[in-house]
Amino acid sequence: MENNNIRHIVIVGGGTAGWMSAAALSRIIGTQNCKITLIESEQIGTVGVGEASIPPIVEFNNLLGIDADEMLRATQGTFKLGIEFINWGRIGDSYMHPFGVFGRTILNVSFWHYWKKARDLGLSPGLDAYSLNWLAAKQNRFLRAGNVPNSPLSKVPHAYHFDAGLYARFLRKFSTELGVNRIEGLLEQVFQDPESGFITGIKLQDSKLINGDFFLDCTGFRGLLIEQCLGTGYEDWTHYLPCNSAQAVPTEAISEKHPYTKSIAHSIGWQWRIPLQHRTGNGIVYSTEFASDEQAQETLLSNLPSAALTDPRPLRFVTGKRKQSWNKNCLAIGLSSGFMEPLESTSIHLIQSTIMRFLSLFPRRDNFDAEMNRFNNAMDRELRTVRDFLILHYKATERNDSELWNYCRNMAIPDSLQEKLELYRSGSWLERDNQELFGVDSWLSVLDGQHVRAESYSPLVDTLPTDKLESILRETRGVIAQCATAMPPHEDFIRKHCAMADHESS
Repeated sequence: MENNNIRHIVIVGGGTAGWMSAAALSRIIGTQNCKITLIESEQIGTVGVGEASIPPIVEFNNLLGIDADEMLRATQGTFKLGIEFINWGRIGDSYMHPFGVFGRTILNVSFWHYWKKARDLGLSPGLDAYSLNWLAAKQNRFLRAGNVPNSPLSKVPHAYHFDAGLYARFLRKFSTELGVNRIEGLLEQVFQDPESGFITGIKLQDSKLINGDFFLDCTGFRGLLIEQCLGTGYEDWTHYLPCNSAQAVPTEAISEKHPYTKSIAHSIGWQWRIPLQHRTGNGIVYSTEFASDEQAQETLLSNLPSAALTDPRPLRFVTGKRKQSWNKNCLAIGLSSGFMEPLESTSIHLIQSTIMRFLSLFPRRDNFDAEMNRFNNAMDRELRTVRDFLILHYKATERNDSELWNYCRNMAIPDSLQEKLELYRSGSWLERDNQELFGVDSWLSVLDGQHVRAESYSPLVDTLPTDKLESILRETRGVIAQCATAMPPHEDFIRKHCAMADHESS
């Protein structure tokens, strides 16, 4: 019987998406029975905006067998405990979306119900006192989770800030050592089977022909395979997420490398700040409907933490997704599959999620409609829940100082988000649906941080005497504060474990 396994996977495009895909495929499938070829050109630059990540990246690197400290040295990275949001709900506001949970479950009822009752009675401070990541981040401290039973220090969810270009280079070396065949070249033509429409091969500008069984489109916004060849179609979410432009500029390293990303809202959009070992990543996200490129650049350059190293680099995008991430024998990964603005550092995660979900449904060469439909439905759900979480940041604002914020405050939102807001406002109800990426504690941090208030809490909370509740919350705060203080300074941890070599800083 003929072996119907996929024998050759062709990845078109490098960058973070291409080399994360190559690394995962070569580690999990291997290159003995399935050839993996990646085609990229040094002539084509990569977007490189995704320099902040979220905790699942730790699992990805562990799965590949990558030493975290080695990777951070190579990418000049730092650690990340969450994101600080400044000026989002109101001008002058500051809150954090920390990784991890707030407090602890009490009598099988979620913590924030108890916290709300105590807060309403004037018996408790804000949420920050109940998050180890939040307290540690604001004290510029960091420590990986350790074997400390019954302690918050046993779980310190974290992610990384790193140079995305250096991460791609690191994974390129990793992948080629595992047998991935890298070809330098520019795509000129795509060949399809006249009956099925499946892609059969590609031709490069130097006339080299490369045939394959399955193709990964990592060509960025252009979507050379998924869109320009297969005409898959795009679902535009600009109505909900109006920003369509960004400008990015690296600046000199800042003296205090805080273990969190900063998101600073301005009248025309928002600015990111990502501290790396050798430099600081900065950029502004805005909508050309409400601001000019010149206004955006002036806002960015006048709010930098250190001297700019280059001129700002512009970027245009349309927030949304392909109608199918997997179409025929082609899978779109990264920007070719769609784009969610970098507000919650999801770009790199969605690359990871796409490739890992594909590997969990890895098909044979044909007759994979069931796998493809399952994959596309699951990706659609994930992307919509991420979209709703991002919309929340814009919708839940009291700002009225510009056209952008007036639009966002008054815009119609998806029914799925409206239902979440109504449930929370009614009785502090938060639930995680369909294994969505952001859990209830993430939603809570943004809702509370941007002044969305619940009217009540679970009536089960009232079964606990108030003095007992106050005692439990006081003890919880004390343990978390003690654990945060026990962590070393972030920069000391970097120096001890993953500092870049001196010659790399020059």
